[in-house]
This record gives sequence, C-alpha cells and structure tokens, in this order.
Amino acid sequence: MSKLKMNFIYQSAYELLIILLPLVTSPYISRVLGAEKIGIYSYTYSIANYFVLFAMLGIKNYGNRMIAKSRDNREDLNRTFSSIFCLHALISVFVIFAYIFYALFIVKENRLYVFIQGTYVLGALFDINWFYFGIEKFKLTVTRNTIIKILTVVLIFTFVKSKNDLWIYVTIMALGSFISQSIVWFFLRRYVSFVKPTWKEVEIHLKPMAVLFIPAIAVSLYKVMDKIMLGSLATKTQVGFYENSEKIINIPMTIITAFGTVMLPRMSNMIAKGDNKETQKYIKISMKYIMFIAFALGFGIASISHEFVPVFFGDEFLVCGPLITVLAITVPFIAFANIIRTQYLIPSCEDKIYIVSVFTGAIVNVIINLLLISRLQAMGTVIGTVFAEISVCVVQAFYVRKKLPIVSYIRSFILFTIPGGIMYLVVRMIGNYMGASILTLIVEVVVGGVTYLLLGALYLLITKDEIIMSTTKKIKKRMLLQR
Repeated sequence: MSKLKMNFIYQSAYELLIILLPLVTSPYISRVLGAEKIGIYSYTYSIANYFVLFAMLGIKNYGNRMIAKSRDNREDLNRTFSSIFCLHALISVFVIFAYIFYALFIVKENRLYVFIQGTYVLGALFDINWFYFGIEKFKLTVTRNTIIKILTVVLIFTFVKSKNDLWIYVTIMALGSFISQSIVWFFLRRYVSFVKPTWKEVEIHLKPMAVLFIPAIAVSLYKVMDKIMLGSLATKTQVGFYENSEKIINIPMTIITAFGTVMLPRMSNMIAKGDNKETQKYIKISMKYIMFIAFALGFGIASISHEFVPVFFGDEFLVCGPLITVLAITVPFIAFANIIRTQYLIPSCEDKIYIVSVFTGAIVNVIINLLLISRLQAMGTVIGTVFAEISVCVVQAFYVRKKLPIVSYIRSFILFTIPGGIMYLVVRMIGNYMGASILTLIVEVVVGGVTYLLLGALYLLITKDEIIMSTTKKIKKRMLLQR
C-alpha cells in the first residue's frame, strides 16, 4: 500500500477518533450534565479557543507547507523548524499572559471553568503537529491520540457523576489535549535537530503566517463565534443544543479533513517541483470520490437525525433533530471547498483567494446571526452557518474557475444528489414507521447505506468512471489468471 494511502488511513482514524469518542460519552454526559452545563462548557471552551487561534497564528497550514518543502534537505529542515517554532513560542507566551489577564480581570462568571480551559492555551505552546504532518509522519500522531483519547473516555465515565462534576469534565478534556500536544516532543530528535536561528530567520515567517492567520480568524467567526454569540444573545441551554448538533455534523468532516491534511504536504511538494500534471490528476480524483462520500454522509445524517437524537442525547435534546437536518446541508459545500483549499489554494500559495472566501463567509454568518438568533435561537445560528459555508464554497470556486475546470468537477458529482435523495426518502419511511429506537437506527443505516452504494455504483458504471473501469478490468484479469 502506498505511503499516501497509509497516511490517509492513519489521519482518517485520528480525525474519526476525535469525533467518535466524544459521541461515545455524549449520551452519558448529556444526561448527567444536561443542556445548560454542556452550554457552559462549550461557551468557555469557545473563548479559550480564540486565544489558541492567536497563539497558533496560522502555523498549522503554514508550518505544514514549509516543512513539506524543506523535508528533503536535513539542514534546511532543521533551520526551518527552529525558526518557525521560535516565532511560535514568542507569540504563544504573549497570548498565555493575555489569557491570564482576561481570566483575572474581565471574566465575571464561570471563572473556575475559564481558568481550567486555560490549559488549552498553554498546550498551544507545545503544539508541533504541523511538523509531523509536514514530514508525513501520521502514524505517530494517531497512536498517541488513540491512547490518550481512550484514557480520557475512561476517566469521564469514572469520575463525572452529577451536574456538580462539570469542573471534573472540563479538567479531563483540557488535560487530555495538553498531554497529547506535549508528548510528541519525546520523539522529535529522531527527525529534526534544533539550531539557534537568527532574528532575521525568525522574523521572515511572521508575515506569511499572519496572512494565513487572517482566514483562521475569519473561519472562527462562524465556527467558534457562533457559540459565543448564541450564548450572549440567547441562553447557555441553546448553546448546549447547538453544541450537540454540531458534534453529529462533524462526523463526516473527519474523513474530509483527514484527506485534506494528508494531501496538503503531498500537493505542496508536487507544486514546488512543478509537477502540474500529477497535481491536476489528484484534484480530479479527489473531487469525485470525496464528493461521493460527502453526499452520502450529508443525506444520511439528515435522514436519521430525528431517531438519533432521542436515542443518543435523551428527550431533553429533541430540539437537535431539526438543527442537525438543516446543518447537514453544509456537508457537500464544506467538502468541495476543502478540496479546493487544501489541494490547490494553500499549496499554490494563493492565500488571498482563501482569505477573501472565508471573510465573505464570516461576514455572512455574523449578519445572519445578529438578525436571527434573538428570534430563532439555535436555529438562527444553524441558518447562519449554512449560508456561510455556501458563500465560502461559491467564492473559492469563482476565483479558481480559470485555473481549474470547476464546471467539469461539478458535472462529475452533481448527480450523486439523486441516490442521496432516494436514500433520504427510504430512510424517512423507515423512521416514520418504526419510531425512535436503537433497532430503528441500525435498520436505517444498513438500508440507507446499501441503497446509496448500489445507486452510486450503478451511476459510476453507466458513466464508465475511469477508476471503476480500471478496477473492474483488474478483477476480471485476476479471475482469468486463477482459471
């Protein structure tokens, strides 16, 4: 199996773990803590996450890209890592002090939780995942996170027993993240050596990192600010409803995000070598098959949401059913934009297009939130998120339409809406007939999945998809050889 495929499997496992393990605990936590306590956790975490964003200052994508470009030369790799990390450390220390000031002098309620959430900000100082992603060492991060995440789940079930244990839950989550970020330092010397950089070598990274930081802030306006605005304009309980709804929608994002993370260093390396033919080939293949998965997951999650919510979260969270259904609209749009961003814009250093797109999404999101949250509560936030993701996708497609065959891409996957729509109708018929239960969910997932796969495979065969036809020929050839 190729290194790229293995990296995709490792990163998919890592991203899936991040989402699935909280889902294992969510039915328990939702019933023990309730919507209001979950809302408090989500609200304080969202604020801490803003400080983390400033501490990271665009380093996730920039560091990944620069390490990928210099990884073939050990001396260049040493100097690149050392200079980027020194800048990151300086910024992180400043942000840590800023967070301490915020917790001591600005916070008026839930101060204990705010202080505990500060562990995330401290952890940002030690976060060098961008280095391992740049050298494509995904197995290390997956192994580390698997162990730590499983321990986190065990601790939650062991120590969180009532609404009064929110501080324990926050502590377990924050410390798990901190340990995960810190432990990779023990393996660093195998791959890179620290050298003392000059100030000029450090300072040169500030501007390009800041350029990638701008879209990170813009994205946070509709990824993180949603919860802060909802908590300020509505109630913490509404934040709890939105938090649990978002957890479900994040499931399909794991595969999409994993694929983008794996492809970014590979595409950066190919573009740096001027290998345009291979670049176009990878984007074309990625577009069709990631969109095939995106439509399946988007329609699938929307179709089971009404039965899923009472089974997993309890009757207190019934409001989440419609929220999840509407949020599912974002899945194919996020997938499309993610492919454009991670496989073309960032590797090609087309950062301005990326910035314009996410700022457009942020502005759309904030305006809709201000107009709708007071009237529609959490649903107002959901509608804002949907329009934000659509606008990001449209803007990115518009700016790259002359460099990439966008219309051709859309034609290759738009008909996936047909098997998706049929699957949705079939699953809803099952749900309406059987009612909400674990058995219903199992039947819905199996029948819905088989329906989509059969119809999708039929479409790919009828259109004589290159990879499907190639695979079919290989199977026929092996069968003939066995005879």
